[in-house]
Amino acid sequence: MTDKPSEGPRPESTPDRDSDGPSSQPGGSSISDEAWEKFVQDAERDHAAAPKEPSARARMVAERLRALDEAEARKSRAGGRWGRKKAPADPWQPEGWRTGPAWQEMNDRSSRPRKVWSALGVLLAVAVVVIALKPSAALSLLPGGSEDSAGASASASPLAPETSRPSDAPAGTAGLPTREQPFVGSPAARWAAGADAIEVPKASKAIGAVSAARIATALRLTKDFLVASNLDRDVLYGAEPKKALALIDPLQRDYLSDLRSALRHPTVKNDPTWIFTRFDPDKVELVGTQVRVRGRMTVEPGDNVGQARIRADYTFVYPLAKAGGGSEVARTIVRRVVEVHVLDPARYQGTEGHIWVYDLDGEISNDNCRDGDGLIQPLFQAELSAGPGPSGAVVDPYDRSRELERAEGECGTVSRT
Repeated sequence: MTDKPSEGPRPESTPDRDSDGPSSQPGGSSISDEAWEKFVQDAERDHAAAPKEPSARARMVAERLRALDEAEARKSRAGGRWGRKKAPADPWQPEGWRTGPAWQEMNDRSSRPRKVWSALGVLLAVAVVVIALKPSAALSLLPGGSEDSAGASASASPLAPETSRPSDAPAGTAGLPTREQPFVGSPAARWAAGADAIEVPKASKAIGAVSAARIATALRLTKDFLVASNLDRDVLYGAEPKKALALIDPLQRDYLSDLRSALRHPTVKNDPTWIFTRFDPDKVELVGTQVRVRGRMTVEPGDNVGQARIRADYTFVYPLAKAGGGSEVARTIVRRVVEVHVLDPARYQGTEGHIWVYDLDGEISNDNCRDGDGLIQPLFQAELSAGPGPSGAVVDPYDRSRELERAEGECGTVSRT
């Protein structure tokens, strides 16, 4: 079959089977010159306007962008939790000194993810335009990116240490995580890694009756507690956090008993994941050797005479894959706020070389939103697709400009992981 009529002789008419006689123009054409010319011109115009099949490369890029769109939408539905655990008792004081309440109740709450279908639809439409203009730029949006984008990601300048509360949330970045680049698409790509990211501020002066040397020791021990609770590899895989427990003042007997009970028999109201980061090694594995960390420690006067208070506020980003292999990488983001009392030994009884934990606050993003099993359960694409739709308030787990909110029994919305 040809795409357009040939320029050869025009066809002659055939007898009309329903007519009573031969054609009105025997031996000649029944089509006028004008009609035939119009027919040729229309055929040529239709042929020029016919859609062309896209190239194999264009089909490949479009398919990968479609997969990216779907994957991003599913990942935006990753769940999370946030809330407070029951605080330990105030330190013991000699008779006559004013004490605070023996226990402060912490409210637990949870969060679920939100859908971002409308925003992703716009992004996909923009990506189609980018393909037409510059295919290499579009490839940089795909998992792993192009060679140019990979080099740019590797050379991204690290952020300076956080010394004060940020004014806004960090900007978003493109791409999906891979085993080779587990922090692609995350602000944590520019964060420092591991224990070195927890910088201890210099204690240059006393606070009231609490000496600078005592504050310096407490700052170091607070860092040790954060590392033992959230970065120790064995603890991350579900082991007992012995080093962290050993750092808590043994005079906090009820609090230590509560923590050990939670580790042995976790419940909804006493779940150790609000203090210790622990995953199920039978279900997930950490990708690579790095956990990205960002935050700060500050010191201020306590509520009572003879007290200083350390406030450590840090966000930890864990890249994870399903145990036993698989290319998909999910990220869980955990934010911890730990308050430690530093005590004047002339007024308060405490144990040297230990910390007095005053308060704990936390937020866990990309989790199945269930307390009580003692482990953080990150969600992957299959679980997200099968789960219920998102609901609740939107929370950006990377936004360190906000204070942690506290509410009970709520499952909210995580904007990104």
